[in-house]
Amino acid sequence: MKKSLVFLVNALVGGLLIVVPIYLAVLLLLKGMKTVVGLVRPMALLLPDWFPAEKALSLLLVLMVCFVIGLAVRTRAGQAVRERVERAFFDRIPGYALIRSLTQRVAGDDRENAWKPALAEIEEALVPAFIIEELEGGRCTVFVPSIPTPLAGAVYILDSKRVHPLDVRFTEALKVVSRWGSGAKGLVAAMEKGGSPKVGSKRLAGDEAEPQAKNG
Repeated sequence: MKKSLVFLVNALVGGLLIVVPIYLAVLLLLKGMKTVVGLVRPMALLLPDWFPAEKALSLLLVLMVCFVIGLAVRTRAGQAVRERVERAFFDRIPGYALIRSLTQRVAGDDRENAWKPALAEIEEALVPAFIIEELEGGRCTVFVPSIPTPLAGAVYILDSKRVHPLDVRFTEALKVVSRWGSGAKGLVAAMEKGGSPKVGSKRLAGDEAEPQAKNG
């Protein structure tokens, strides 16, 4: 019963973390359309009555503004302004920086350090995880997702030696979690490619620890 309840809660939280940002984005889009409707009304009057000109032109104008802003923040000056605005306003909103990093990772932007795929050593096992931030003193904060809800799980602060970053796409690691671990061999292969790190005193499954033979 307890496991079923935990599963339902994790599934609900995971769904909310996906639905809520989309819902808020749609609300902001609709609000923006209402704001600019007065600007497009003169042009809308020139179009046929059967065509929803005000809504279409308002949506087009808002999308164009978003597109122009998106181009602007890609420039060096635009990035500087964005960083100042984020530090002054948005970073004060709880969870904003984390959600921003997550959405950028999903979009394929690897410039953010947060949500980097990794394998973390928890007790005697390796578990799929995401590096959230690096701390002073050789530690880092990692998020270990629940199966099969990748956006719900537990947070650990571990020694960096127990966390192995992976050179894989964020979406690839996310698929492994959502598919009940299917495809984890790709994560293990990526870790071994980086130097075959050990888990405690043992290697990964399939590589039994063998004492080195001594000559003589």
